[in-house]
Amino acid sequence: MFNQTIVIGNLTRAIELKYMPSGAAIARGAIATSHKYKTQDGSQKEEVCFLDFKVFGKPAEIINQYVKKGSKVMLIGRLVFEQWTDKDGGNRSRHTLRVEEFKFLDQNNQQPDKGNNQDYQYHDFPYPDIDCDVIPPIQEKQ
Repeated sequence: MFNQTIVIGNLTRAIELKYMPSGAAIARGAIATSHKYKTQDGSQKEEVCFLDFKVFGKPAEIINQYVKKGSKVMLIGRLVFEQWTDKDGGNRSRHTLRVEEFKFLDQNNQQPDKGNNQDYQYHDFPYPDIDCDVIPPIQEKQ
């Protein structure tokens, strides 16, 4: 089976960076993207999609350092279905994007290493402390 999603949009809030007891970083954020189209009657419509995402490991620290609310980014990853019980005992669920690659698209913000529009790619590996995949340190695409 194949599960890959590419989303280009703007961050809707500042990145939330936390650390697990093991020391591994987790960055959480949300991205908004839109699609404009014409209806049959000729009027313009716009669909906006909001999607939560997570980045793990060293890449979480990097994305936290270089982006802020409103930053334009491209996120590549896989959709993950999360389920939990809220504090009132209700069952909740949502899809989130587990980011495997990202690219900064803003032209005016300071970027790591060689300047603007750096690509970062990393691969999943199981991490014993959490029930998900964690991403090892980034490697530049050649």
